[in-house]
Amino acid sequence: MSKLLKPEIINSIPNLYETENQEDPICHLKLFLPSSNWTWYIIEIDKQDNNTCFGLVDGLEQELGYFTIRELENLKGMFGLKVELDISFKPTKLSKIRASI
Repeated sequence: MSKLLKPEIINSIPNLYETENQEDPICHLKLFLPSSNWTWYIIEIDKQDNNTCFGLVDGLEQELGYFTIRELENLKGMFGLKVELDISFKPTKLSKIRASI
């Protein structure tokens, strides 16, 4: 069970590879590490393990790739801060997010 994502949130995200043919997929969730410039936007998640995600990672540079919820839950930033879910984030097209970063 994920500490970051509740089951109802996971169920609202497309399954892994479900949107791979979409030119401009939707980023459904935004996770961020306070006191850093790292942000993860989830486009898809593997609903078998509720762990493996595909999305946009904005850190040292921007790139689409795979990451796991487990690794994000284990990250600690300055002052021991942990990755958080941005509860004010609304699902947004990838192109719009890239244009705003």
